[in-house]
Amino acid sequence: MADLKYYDIILKPVITENSMSMMDSKKYTFLVHPDANKIQIKQAVEKMFEGTKVESVHTMRYDGKTKRRGMIYGKTARTKKAIVKLTADSKDIEIFQGM
Repeated sequence: MADLKYYDIILKPVITENSMSMMDSKKYTFLVHPDANKIQIKQAVEKMFEGTKVESVHTMRYDGKTKRRGMIYGKTARTKKAIVKLTADSKDIEIFQGM
């Protein structure tokens, strides 16, 4: 496994109707590196967004979808999603504000 830095772990936020409704309970959803573990995800969120304290991290792995182009079959890349719950006294993450 390659040495992952905190800026390599969080790829992008997931903006869906369900993830936006979970923000009321201080839960944020991110697309993360497939090789990252929960401890690395927690440290990356606390370093990238100042004033945040992570209470828990839940992860989900998704296999790539089977796609076809003519007679050739292939798969898309596998992905990993993380739901990060912040503590009650933690600061909110600003990239989700105003959406």
